[in-house]
Amino acid sequence: MDPVSRLAAAGIELPVPPEPLANYVPATRNGLLVHTSGQLPLREGQLLHRGKLGGDVTLEEGRECGRQAAVNALAAVAAVAGGLDRVAAVVKAVVYVASDPSFTAQPQVANGASEVLELAFGPRGRHARSAVGVAVLPLDAPVEVELVVELHP
Repeated sequence: MDPVSRLAAAGIELPVPPEPLANYVPATRNGLLVHTSGQLPLREGQLLHRGKLGGDVTLEEGRECGRQAAVNALAAVAAVAGGLDRVAAVVKAVVYVASDPSFTAQPQVANGASEVLELAFGPRGRHARSAVGVAVLPLDAPVEVELVVELHP
């Protein structure tokens, strides 16, 4: 099955990439690599949740935000790559987690994003990853995801 069909079978529809919040583009292509800008957990123009993990946002809500931000990042990849079927491998994911100072489960939040990537691409979706706790993210989002993917020649 192709990545879009795999996502659809799980009830996930690839959206139009969200509009940038400032002066940048959602993704750029350089040769066979696509780098996304950080993508927020927006669905139909609205954040799924606001606030920090370990404060206003639960672990499961954070994982949900990670999943949605990864879906938005895939939409940005598809837009510049000519479709997700062009993706040979997910190289790296960086997941920023707005965190209360005592919150230390950033890797579990990031799993929400990683699971979407593996769902879409199978073994080609396994990737290197950083899960980084930060003080605040744009719009008071709890999670932001950026990707690097390699395309088929």
